[in-house]
Amino acid sequence: MGAVRTRTPGRRRAVPWLVLGLWIGLLVLVSPFAAKLSDVQRDRAVDYLPASADSTQVAKIQERLPGGEATEMVVVYHRDGGLTAADRATAAGQIERIADAHRLTGQPRGIPSEDGTTLMYPVASTEPGTDEEARDALVNDVREAARGADGMSVEVGGEGALATDANEVYDSLDGPLLYTTAAVVALLLIVIYRSPFLWLVPLTVAGLAEYLSMGVAYGLHQGFGTSVSGQSSGIMTILVFGAGTDYALLLVARYREELRRFERPYDAMAAALRGCGPAVLASSGTVAAGLLCLLAADLNSSRGMGPLGTVGVLCALLAMLTLLPAVLVLLGRRVFWPLVPRYGSTPKARRSLFTAMGGSAGRRPLTVLAGGAVLLGALALGTLNLPGSLKQEDSFTSKPDAVAAMETLAAAYPERGTQPLTVIAPTDRADATLAEVRDTQGVDSAERGRSGDGWTEISVTAVSPPQSAGETTTIEALRDRLDGSYVGGPSAEQLDLKDTNARDRLVVVPLVLVSVLLILIALLRSLVAPLLLVAAVVAVWGAALGIGGLVFGPVLGFEGTDPGLGLLSFVFLVALGVDYGIFLMHRMREESLNGAEPVAAALTALRTTGGVIASAGLVLAATFGVLTAMPLVQLVELGFVIAVGVLLDTFLVRTYLVTSASVALRRAVWWPGRLARAPEPEPEPERQPVGA
Repeated sequence: MGAVRTRTPGRRRAVPWLVLGLWIGLLVLVSPFAAKLSDVQRDRAVDYLPASADSTQVAKIQERLPGGEATEMVVVYHRDGGLTAADRATAAGQIERIADAHRLTGQPRGIPSEDGTTLMYPVASTEPGTDEEARDALVNDVREAARGADGMSVEVGGEGALATDANEVYDSLDGPLLYTTAAVVALLLIVIYRSPFLWLVPLTVAGLAEYLSMGVAYGLHQGFGTSVSGQSSGIMTILVFGAGTDYALLLVARYREELRRFERPYDAMAAALRGCGPAVLASSGTVAAGLLCLLAADLNSSRGMGPLGTVGVLCALLAMLTLLPAVLVLLGRRVFWPLVPRYGSTPKARRSLFTAMGGSAGRRPLTVLAGGAVLLGALALGTLNLPGSLKQEDSFTSKPDAVAAMETLAAAYPERGTQPLTVIAPTDRADATLAEVRDTQGVDSAERGRSGDGWTEISVTAVSPPQSAGETTTIEALRDRLDGSYVGGPSAEQLDLKDTNARDRLVVVPLVLVSVLLILIALLRSLVAPLLLVAAVVAVWGAALGIGGLVFGPVLGFEGTDPGLGLLSFVFLVALGVDYGIFLMHRMREESLNGAEPVAAALTALRTTGGVIASAGLVLAATFGVLTAMPLVQLVELGFVIAVGVLLDTFLVRTYLVTSASVALRRAVWWPGRLARAPEPEPEPERQPVGA
């Protein structure tokens, strides 16, 4: 196609400056709110629990009892050869000083292990209430006061200590996660663009989009009570940089192409936006729609992630379709130096990797499809090797003090519970409930606690160790027996997480599939092509989970799988994976509308978008791969599965399988749209590329 000359009116030259000015004003407006997002971030148990579960009701009612929410700890004294009388006296003195310094719910009583090596003191205080900073200060004060000496170790565990250790991890994520993500994206952009300047533009725009998303997220929290957790804010950052850079890669590639056809950058950018704008809008729409489906989840952490993830994607979209084009137009062609696209020039043709891949897919489409299906199916069998549900003490990649304490307790008290269950009963039936609790099989002891607001707290010690099959049976027996009461505590919370995630999968997965399908049908004017793309990403999800099953336990040594991994990885892989299918199929449809026969349209689409899709896939996989360096097992697992899935989708499914299926189906891929009924033109004889 020949070069096109157009005249740009003077008023159009002002448009980029106007857009830049509007963005400056917008950032100034949101600046006070963006800085406050970390202030409303909460990582309490209730922020991650199911909204309707028993354990959540217990946590909420405990906040209303006198003194508010209790911080429960266990101080563990241990000596391998057995505790001495001096050790026990030291422990008693330290616990006495802790009781004098803090408002405890009762006088701590030491419980020795049968082998005499360990002495544990359950310690609980309502002093911090729901204030996370006060809770962390209390736990750290207890740790400071409880000191080991001369071979005797002292560790502080329990629910409160575990929450403090987890909170420290989440607080440490914000800075490293942002900086590491930005550094990874910068490195990849330098390699992709091979320019000392161009990479700075999309990276800077992505950073500004992240700042905007923080302000909007804070506004959502203030206006609608949207929960903000360390996990959801971290995922928002990943999505801004990952999805935003993907959109930038597609736009810049099309802009570079149009600069050879248009003399003025403004006209080239307008053509680029017309060409790739619908694909980018549909792409972001699928991600936003998929994430918003998480609002139907009962799990608080999943439901809160939906709006924040959507905010991240939409802010990235807004920035990449307005601010990025304005900056690129203002900088002109020189931003591409040293590989400046000259007006009227023709890019040097070479036989690329994607041309070769498309050639093999075009020659033997059914063979390629069968081989790919067998490979993905074999990989999906790895899901049978996924470890069981993740326990609290196995949630960290390193071992904090609270986890070390729980391991010591498990070894020293193998046949008894060391982590209390909590029963919340109506006060007018508290005595009867206490009797029923004590009479329940699997209960070792039960004591009446605080009362207030019509409820009474009962602390229950199970016979079986925490999160064992025996303790689970005890929890279920209590819930079946105690009508009108709630059973909570750390072990009950883990049980509710597992059950609720199973429920959420049944509700959210169909919603995601339907919403993504509807967007694809509207964009591609077809039913077959959307079904093909959705089937492909579901297969990728299964294969990525299967690879996780082969890696998590045998290679990384993880003791369990996060109950929410299946749902969250499905939502992200389906929503994000369809992006690349949109880029490919939208270009294929464009080629078909321009008169290309089906095989040529498919191969041209792969050749022209293959490099961009590969670059985008590498960037997105790398951004989610950043999560694998985080100190929480659930983040490592989520980042690994999504990164592997994106790579599978980029280099196997999009390039080989979708292209092969499109070649095999020919115009039927556009059924029932008008392209399916159009007569096929005679295929042109194949031409050898220059330099082949």
